[in-house]
Amino acid sequence: MASRTVAKDIITLRGSAAIVSEFFGYAANSILYNRGVYPEESFAKVKKYGLPMLLTQDEGVKSFITNLTAQLSEWLESGKLQRVVMVIMSKATNEVLERWNFSIETDSEVVEKSVSREKSDREIMREIQAIMRQVASSITYLPCLDEPCVFDVLAYTDKDVAVPFTWIESDPKLIANPQMVKLHSFDTKIHKVDTLVSYKNDEWDEQ
Repeated sequence: MASRTVAKDIITLRGSAAIVSEFFGYAANSILYNRGVYPEESFAKVKKYGLPMLLTQDEGVKSFITNLTAQLSEWLESGKLQRVVMVIMSKATNEVLERWNFSIETDSEVVEKSVSREKSDREIMREIQAIMRQVASSITYLPCLDEPCVFDVLAYTDKDVAVPFTWIESDPKLIANPQMVKLHSFDTKIHKVDTLVSYKNDEWDEQ
């Protein structure tokens, strides 16, 4: 009689933190590329999540994103990270033009009892693919950024978190009367990430 071996995909807290923090690194690169914050020629193409992805070759930005993902992974593993926001601002005025908001729900039982969950890598990858495709097509639903821009990253954590000296307290860098577009979410069964982009509504200014 033929037998069949079925492999289960076990997700641990550390593994989930690695998946989510790596996602943030690639998402940040994709946003910077697709929103034209840095010149096209400063990115190199790689394959990730079954998609062609662009990674910055700017040493300063690479270092920033590497340090960012390492810190986010630590906070994710402790269950202390609530939200990450990538903010795009006018270089000339510091006016906030876009906020890419990633809200995180953490399975508290996994953090408290060190249990694991089950979900296939393939399913998680498909969910991340859907978000990355939406970021790549953002030019179709977001206004053109027709001025030099800079970016910043905000992390919302539990109040009892020790904040590294490289991070500072910040205002939320909100947009008055923003337009919002909800993007897809993904879920490792330990961390669920909901994505929303809000942007400056120029039509409101003209009223």
